[in-house]
Amino acid sequence: MPKITLPDRSERHYDAATNGAEIAASIGKSLARDAVAVRVDGALWDLTREIDHDAQIEILTRDSDEGLELLRHDAAHVLAEAVKELWPDTQVTIGPAIENGFYYDFARDEAFTESDLETIEARMKEIVDRDEAIEREVWERDKAAEFFRSIGEEYKAEIIESIPSDEDLTLYRQGEFIDLCRGPHLPSTAALGKAFKLTRVSGAYWRGDSDKEMLQRIYGTAWSNDKQLRKYLHMLEEAEKRDHRRLGRVMDLFHFQEEAPGAVFWHPKGWAVFQSLIGYMRQKQNEAGYREINTPEIMAKALWEKSGHNAAFGDNMFTSETVDGRVYAVKPMNCPGHVQVFNQGITSYRDLPVRLAEFGKCHRYEPSGALHGMMRVRAFTQDDAHIFCTPEQITDESIAVCELILEIYRGFGFEDVRIKFADRPEVRVGEDAVWDQAEQALLKALEVSGLEYTHNPGEGAFYGPKLEFVLRDAIGRDWQCGTLQVDLNMPGRLGASYIGEDGNKHVPVMLHRAIFGSLERFMGILIEHHAGNLPLWLAPVQVKVLTITSDADTYAGEIAVALRAHGLRAETDLRNEKISYKVREHSVAKVPVQFAVGQRELENRTVAIRRLGSKKQQILPLDDAMAALRNEVDTRA
Repeated sequence: MPKITLPDRSERHYDAATNGAEIAASIGKSLARDAVAVRVDGALWDLTREIDHDAQIEILTRDSDEGLELLRHDAAHVLAEAVKELWPDTQVTIGPAIENGFYYDFARDEAFTESDLETIEARMKEIVDRDEAIEREVWERDKAAEFFRSIGEEYKAEIIESIPSDEDLTLYRQGEFIDLCRGPHLPSTAALGKAFKLTRVSGAYWRGDSDKEMLQRIYGTAWSNDKQLRKYLHMLEEAEKRDHRRLGRVMDLFHFQEEAPGAVFWHPKGWAVFQSLIGYMRQKQNEAGYREINTPEIMAKALWEKSGHNAAFGDNMFTSETVDGRVYAVKPMNCPGHVQVFNQGITSYRDLPVRLAEFGKCHRYEPSGALHGMMRVRAFTQDDAHIFCTPEQITDESIAVCELILEIYRGFGFEDVRIKFADRPEVRVGEDAVWDQAEQALLKALEVSGLEYTHNPGEGAFYGPKLEFVLRDAIGRDWQCGTLQVDLNMPGRLGASYIGEDGNKHVPVMLHRAIFGSLERFMGILIEHHAGNLPLWLAPVQVKVLTITSDADTYAGEIAVALRAHGLRAETDLRNEKISYKVREHSVAKVPVQFAVGQRELENRTVAIRRLGSKKQQILPLDDAMAALRNEVDTRA
């Protein structure tokens, strides 16, 4: 007679073994309809799995985060079943749920096409309509491997044989399809619903190893209802329109090429935006008491071994051996270099905090398949800063960093910012007692500042816990950019010290701080957030002076010179084209302000102003127009 305890601490008693589906039905019809799994004493179970003992349970619904992940995992299984029905010779490998969707990798000689995706999706909906029961089975490992090999599923057999021989494993059967999975799963295929969509096909190496064979990966997205699916698909359409790679070509900002994978070739207009970002950050940092430095891009590998970076992610570092046998590494981050600057001379506790900032060029090896425009690169610039302080100063300095980060994000139009607290990862340096101290200091700063946050367990840096600042853009996507990390490990490893009030040497606390993170990535985010319509102060070309007639060519040139004298980025368009054609062309190129001038404007020393996105134009005296724009840039209105 199991006693079931619900999340509200109420209890229910059953005369015989029960399951999650029966418990949900006894609570209410709506819960039974939306239930997808049950948590039993902390472990996720299928709704149909028997509960024959006293247990604490929680019913998970399709709208919960875990419930949605389960839906997506089931969608992957239904995808695999559909492919096997359509092309029986295809081998299935793995198919997990991922952020916003799912995928499944297949081994098939013939490539999947776009029309194949439509066919597969239609078959998936047929499988949902069949309402096939999804049943859990426990198999011995060797028998499972033998079974899959007998039906030609060599990849699945290989996965099973990598599991310890004394472990039983679970298989799930739906209709004629059976797959290896630890579960849980929905009670039937009908419970999945039809709020899913296959999106694309790509290549993927078996087990992520480039030395192994290439498979075909089919991606899809799945949601708890049609409204959420439509919203997500609309976001994908918007994301395609806003793609920074496409806008970078249209706006003539930058390009990439195979000779330098993951590195940006900046064009003059893009470099102007990049330098504006640096200028803005430099101003804010100067006001906040940071001192800017610059450290070498190539340093002896021994330094990175001493700091712990080489052990943590040496595989992502670029190294080179010189003719004299010394091994150097191209810096993947700026931290050790900043400690070297701090170590020069003797520092007193009275000198702390010391705030050092750098726009440092860093390089990290990313697999070619992971590169994505400016969002994932190998060469990037960090707006890195390190604050050396006493333990007593951690809270105040952390609060000041949080305030600075949020102020800067608001300046770029990001009002929705989430904060995550990431604590110690499995692979780390330092003693647990030191980690306890660092984590508590960071949590105290959050508490004192009154900032809301969520917990991101195990995702801290290898040398200390961190806060992650996540921006939500105009179309609802989240981007993790800024970080603040408390480090009680690296300064001591690299010999940093200060003279305390007691006259003895002490190891300083090191706060790692980045706001943009990677300037390249932040610029990509900005372009997509604003759909290329960058604010005037940031735009690569701020004003385009267009002539209506050739009589105004000289006047247009004078205006451009005057605008540049006012510190504005201005260009002319003197081509013998209709003014409507010029306006349209420069609107596509996202120029925020256009001055149109003809004979009348020449005679009156005025300009006809058109702002991007507006069909109206305003006539102003030239001096007034330039002063207004200069003020707008200065105030970043």
